Amino acid sequence: MQFRDLKIQYEHLKNEIDSGIAEVINATQFISGKKVRELELALASFTGRKHCISCANGTDALEIVLRAWGIGPGDAVFVPSFTFMSTAEVVTYCGGSPIFTDIELSTFNMSPESLEDAILNVLHEKKLIPKVIIPVDLFGLPAKFDTIIKIAEKYNLKVLEDGAQGFGGTINGKRACSFGDASTTSFFPAKPLGGYGDGGAIFTDEDEMNQLLRSICVHGKGREKYENVRIGRNSRLDSIQAAVLLPKLKAFEAYEINAINANAAKYTEALKELPIITPKIPQGYLSSWAQYTILCRDRSERDLLQAKLKEKGIPSMVYYPCGLHLQKAFENCRDINGQQNLPSTEAASARVLSLPIHPYMTDEDIVSVSAAIKLFFEEK
Repeated sequence: MQFRDLKIQYEHLKNEIDSGIAEVINATQFISGKKVRELELALASFTGRKHCISCANGTDALEIVLRAWGIGPGDAVFVPSFTFMSTAEVVTYCGGSPIFTDIELSTFNMSPESLEDAILNVLHEKKLIPKVIIPVDLFGLPAKFDTIIKIAEKYNLKVLEDGAQGFGGTINGKRACSFGDASTTSFFPAKPLGGYGDGGAIFTDEDEMNQLLRSICVHGKGREKYENVRIGRNSRLDSIQAAVLLPKLKAFEAYEINAINANAAKYTEALKELPIITPKIPQGYLSSWAQYTILCRDRSERDLLQAKLKEKGIPSMVYYPCGLHLQKAFENCRDINGQQNLPSTEAASARVLSLPIHPYMTDEDIVSVSAAIKLFFEEK
């Protein structure tokens, strides 16, 4: 059993993917070009944004937006502690200071209450200037943007949606990567919309921002190829990735989102009587299920369950075993963040376990995983 079975997806889309790759090779246009532009237009249409700017990976996407906004030393950027490294890492790349917030344990997403407390604390300390909020659409579920955007407006902050895991999710029909002042996603293979290598994208509705982002992505390029009007970087999507992603996006929209939601519902029904907490999707929200993550009662039970599943050949993952506010990489930020008490982040790190899920998972697979979990609790 695969945690996220990319091979079976390829078998379903093989003809379209192979012909797209062959078209790129025959055209010998490997960086940017027709396929990349076609993908950007399709992604902008899918999300409802005016502009999509592709780039080399999701981490670059976040950093490029922060650089476009001029984030640097003395600036505070608010990020959830319970997320992947890159969300906060990019802030330090730019010279800014990541300020960690807690999550809501019910959704694993940024807590608006913790966010506002963190903003008020920074304002009180007067060491940094609050500039940006980066909510993360964790595990496929969009963050609580209605509330977060109101907080941003109250304190005159920008909102950068990290939709690397949330691509395809919705709030009242409005799709992830359409929230805030700008948004980003990742095409890492295991993401809801993943390529066969690295890739990322930035979304904006602003024409001037679109031009600035494109310039930063390609060495600060101006109107001509060898005119450089600013210091940029080399962050471009290759055409073969675009050829892979185009048929994947069509399948993603046509049936994969519905299929993975159906599989998540089957898990939830099968596990409902067990002493674990299954994911709850708030009313009006739709998840793209980057992961199906349960909460065990404590770390010991979680670790034992994971070991038992492994014995039966069932893969599982812990996302994430340590909050960013406790990571060694950010120890220099503790002078600014202080000794933070982020209880929901620390509880999640001790108790979460993600189970195999993907759109092509069979009922037999779901029954097998669920039966193994039930047997674990019966024996325990």
